[in-house]
Amino acid sequence: MSATHPAAAGGLAVPFVRLDRDDPELLEELLDEVRVVAAQGAFTLGAHVEAFEADFAAYCDAGDAVGVASGTDALVLALRALGVGPGDEVIVPANTFVATAEAVSIAGATPRPVDVDPETGLLTAEIVERALHPRVRCVIPVHLYGATVDMGPLLQLARVAGIAVVEDACQAHGARYRGRRVGALGDIGAFSFYPAKNLGAWGDGGAVVTNRPELAERVRLLRSHGERPRYRHREIGSTARLDALQAAVLRAKLPRLDGWNAERRWAAAELQRALEPAGVLPPPPAADGGDHVYHLFVVQAPDREALRAGLAARGIASAVHYPVPVHRTEAYAHLGFPEGSLPVAEGLAGRICSLPIFPGMDAEQIAAVAAAVAEVTEG
Repeated sequence: MSATHPAAAGGLAVPFVRLDRDDPELLEELLDEVRVVAAQGAFTLGAHVEAFEADFAAYCDAGDAVGVASGTDALVLALRALGVGPGDEVIVPANTFVATAEAVSIAGATPRPVDVDPETGLLTAEIVERALHPRVRCVIPVHLYGATVDMGPLLQLARVAGIAVVEDACQAHGARYRGRRVGALGDIGAFSFYPAKNLGAWGDGGAVVTNRPELAERVRLLRSHGERPRYRHREIGSTARLDALQAAVLRAKLPRLDGWNAERRWAAAELQRALEPAGVLPPPPAADGGDHVYHLFVVQAPDREALRAGLAARGIASAVHYPVPVHRTEAYAHLGFPEGSLPVAEGLAGRICSLPIFPGMDAEQIAAVAAAVAEVTEG
């Protein structure tokens, strides 16, 4: 919903996200970065991409970061770098954006959707253990909405089982687990820089992070036609490079990320308190040793469509992430999962509703969201 949506009955309209255009000082700084890249004519790879990669690797406590064209490409290239392909299966949560499974398919392997924990909506080691069989080569835990998966038991299980771990951190920029940044906890991790993310570009972009240098080198090879040196194509790759313009924007924004995440956590805590009397179930708190950077603030409502209609009538934006679990999408009908096969994910898909949250969200906006939710659910 647009930030210009009128509020009903004279109330305060609250947008779903706040974009860079809404911060004039930041916008001018980013435009200056874009002008530098444009003046240099250095649009593909080069110094701007390398500088962002170095900064992002250091930020993530990772040995390497490799800029790529999108979060989906980050997942695909991470899997390919690990050698995952035809004949392999990859465990993915059913409660995620379709790109988690889609990347597995693009890499030539088969996604194996599993149900999620009813309290957190995330993967657990116990769930993964039940899904293991000889064709499983990898698991992709998703730090969904900015909430961290309990990685310790899962990493231990993966080591014992001899399977790889690809972290989908596309919604969890800056989150920590037991003091370490997510993304580089497993073998390799993937980030998306879609504009609405906690660290967002001015278009599509992504990155792979890892502490295994051989995987980083393979991703660098695969993101640019398998080419090294020029016109020597060592294997079949793709065009999946991070644009220098996006790298420059991201590098300028990266020093602000921790502050923005702190603002998201504050807003989430205030929303939690304000929504206590309302008829919705708020997001669970971060697990012990985990973190939540609140890319999204997702509640559960017994009648989601009535809630969303009531919020829209009061000028409060909302969204649904995600209305159809992966195994029930048309794209994955061929996997043969009937309705009811993964009941937790299916139940969540019918109840979840994302409320506004963004850096700079103020007390008046939080009160407006809470009041609207209360009015709708109590009415």
